[in-house]
Amino acid sequence: MATHNNSIDLIKRLIAFDTTSRNSNLALMEFVGDYLQDLGVASELVHNDEGTKANLYATLGPADRPGIALSGHTDVVPVDGQDWHTDPFHVVEKDDRLYGRGTSDMKSFIGVCLAMAPGFLAREITTPLHLAFSYDEEIGCVGVRSLIETLKDRPVKPSAVIIGEPTEMKVVRAHKGKLSYRCHVRGHEAHSSLSHIGVNAVEAAAEAVAHLKGMARRHRDEGPFDPELVPPYTTVHTGTIRGGTALNIVPKDCSFEFEFRHLPEDDPHALLDELRRHVAENITPEMHAASPETGFDFEPMSHIPGLSTDEDAEVVQLVKALTGQNTTSKVAFGTEGGLFQEGGMPAVVCGPGSIEQAHKPDEFIARDQITQCESFLRKLFERCWRGSV
Repeated sequence: MATHNNSIDLIKRLIAFDTTSRNSNLALMEFVGDYLQDLGVASELVHNDEGTKANLYATLGPADRPGIALSGHTDVVPVDGQDWHTDPFHVVEKDDRLYGRGTSDMKSFIGVCLAMAPGFLAREITTPLHLAFSYDEEIGCVGVRSLIETLKDRPVKPSAVIIGEPTEMKVVRAHKGKLSYRCHVRGHEAHSSLSHIGVNAVEAAAEAVAHLKGMARRHRDEGPFDPELVPPYTTVHTGTIRGGTALNIVPKDCSFEFEFRHLPEDDPHALLDELRRHVAENITPEMHAASPETGFDFEPMSHIPGLSTDEDAEVVQLVKALTGQNTTSKVAFGTEGGLFQEGGMPAVVCGPGSIEQAHKPDEFIARDQITQCESFLRKLFERCWRGSV
């Protein structure tokens, strides 16, 4: 079985690839594919339309039966403008920590999976393991969708998925979903001294944003609530707004971006419909009275479904047994788990590192988290060898 140093070495190799979401991840995937090929394991790539990025899928063990998928994303968030004290793409070891972009979120999980693979393959395998590594998770779980589409109709696909996002090796069975939109408001330009003949796109946008704020307050005060989540209600948030050219010009354009981070049981499209109705009934009639070409256009940005796996689900019970924990938790951040669930593959989230370190300058993972992940996978391997998963 792999040593701790094997995991560290592979984590260093993976961090050295700058797979910020705006970049290609193909060099990293080529490295992983070659590594697996040297172990006698074939892998397949599912590319994006441009051929510049890819998901990787591989099966360790017999391919004629379902197994457990170990899933992770290969992209990382940008380091631009962050105050790093080390090279973010060169791992620095200090005080039992590994510093580098992606150490916590989430290349360490991928590195440990790869480091442990030779030991897994050295014994007779009853239940296979599948490796599912994706691209562009950080910009809306974009890449994994095509991989799931490829897998879901196959006669043999994973029976369950373990998402290795950073949870400090705690068992997470549910998380919020996210629906985000960009809204463009079309006004009618005029000199500000003649504002009565213009349609102010900034003010119309502000009215819509104010309604979103009212929705946010309603959910905060009235729920529904899930006490296992922080915050325990669906949140409504406007993140950007841009419009206007000069103070003495009635602005003809304004745009804003907003999101719903919703409880798994909440329907975010119903919330979007509420905003659309408010705009149609209370804002656009006045705009059209002055200029009929004005109005609102809504453009989808991303949708990440929530994850909600039953406490009694087999994959939850499995991961609880592997970690030795009797409880599970829920988190506010999103993962690819909800998409796997929609594809007929129940999922749970459990991986090394802390979400508190993700996306920050001087991101790090503690060595003991890597050790815990190795122990977790050894126990999983033992069950796969015995055929007890």
